[in-house]
Amino acid sequence: MQLNRQTFQARLNEGKAAYEAGDPADACPYNMYGNADEQFGYRYWTRGWSMARSEAEAGNAVGASAGQ
Repeated sequence: MQLNRQTFQARLNEGKAAYEAGDPADACPYNMYGNADEQFGYRYWTRGWSMARSEAEAGNAVGASAGQ
């Protein structure tokens, strides 16, 4: 695997999709202690998962404050 922008974006999207599917953060299919490819996948999968979670929480906060 080449560690490039396309792979980076694919891992981010995988993480975001996992969050939307309800998968927990520790469901990452990549190993943070593996070879460079695995570490790359882990780093950006978890970043995508975290981004999706932050976006969801920010959306909930905006919706809750708008209702008051």
